[in-house]
Amino acid sequence: MKHFFDLGATLRGLALLVMIGIAGPAMAQTATKPQVVVLATGGTIAGAGAAATNSASYQAAKVPVDKLIAGVPELADVAQVRGEQVFQIASESFTNEKLVQLGKRVSQLVRDPAVSGIVITHGTDTLEETAFFLNLVIRSDKPVVVVGSMRPGTAMSADGMLNLYNAVVVAADPASRGKGVLVVMNDEIHSGRDVAKRINIKTNAFSSQWGPLGMAVEGKTYWFRLPAKRHTVNSEFDIDGIETLPEVHIVYGYGNMTTELYDAALRAGAKAVINAGTGNGSVPNYAVEKLRSVRSQGVQVIRSSRIADGFVIRNAEQPDDKYDWVVAHDLNPQKAKILAAVALTRGATSQDLQRIFWEY
Repeated sequence: MKHFFDLGATLRGLALLVMIGIAGPAMAQTATKPQVVVLATGGTIAGAGAAATNSASYQAAKVPVDKLIAGVPELADVAQVRGEQVFQIASESFTNEKLVQLGKRVSQLVRDPAVSGIVITHGTDTLEETAFFLNLVIRSDKPVVVVGSMRPGTAMSADGMLNLYNAVVVAADPASRGKGVLVVMNDEIHSGRDVAKRINIKTNAFSSQWGPLGMAVEGKTYWFRLPAKRHTVNSEFDIDGIETLPEVHIVYGYGNMTTELYDAALRAGAKAVINAGTGNGSVPNYAVEKLRSVRSQGVQVIRSSRIADGFVIRNAEQPDDKYDWVVAHDLNPQKAKILAAVALTRGATSQDLQRIFWEY
């Protein structure tokens, strides 16, 4: 039998193999690229000023999510990114209802096997509160990253583009799983529990009392510590079982303060009052009986500190055991408010509350 060698067919076959060898890895890379959903809520990161020199004077919540994403084309190198406009507000306008609504949408998305991570763009004024709330109630180990900016995108040296890019990098990284809800700002990766806004002008506005968890640098994450407190998958709270949050109010402590502020909290229907006290969550001698009266009416009293790096010690300054009060541990007043509200959705007693403040 004679064998015929078809040079043309052989060359065509080799060309096809070469094309498969080149296109195959690229197609596989695209197919396996993580999917990140950006939930936009407004804030400075979506803000616009009248001129490039307006870094502190501008209108927040003006740019829609699709334009935010389109403004950072490098995101396509990191993940398949799609956006949803949940709200378009400045974050000081966040309410309990909006917290619950946002939490439920995050919970729906993380249950989708196709979704690798979530990024939430948020105004910075209450960003730390939303991040801590989600840290308590989202029952998933998938990365949930909250991000904002201190300057609008129209300003010189705006920080929003890089912050958003880094947030997507963190959300797309499998190494970010299981670390709780994260906040990415100014190249740093923070725990949503610990982070707080401490400056209202500079781009390094956010920091954590116990330091950042890691860094995001040129498209890579670097991790240095892990959160020690309970969160997300290890939490006893679940957003899917929460429809409303009880009222919790903060009374700020200061010299010569008026105790009528506690009465105002009661009239507003507070189920708990956070005493944002001086020093170690201190209560002035002329306010002790008022707070004891508040507690006698079934309202929880929680001592926090107005100091940025406050740490309230139980039965120091005040006999908390005797008065049946709770201490907020190292949580600032606004975060103590969030934790108390979430805990009270389950009818927590003062003993339950104190355990929860130690553990979370």
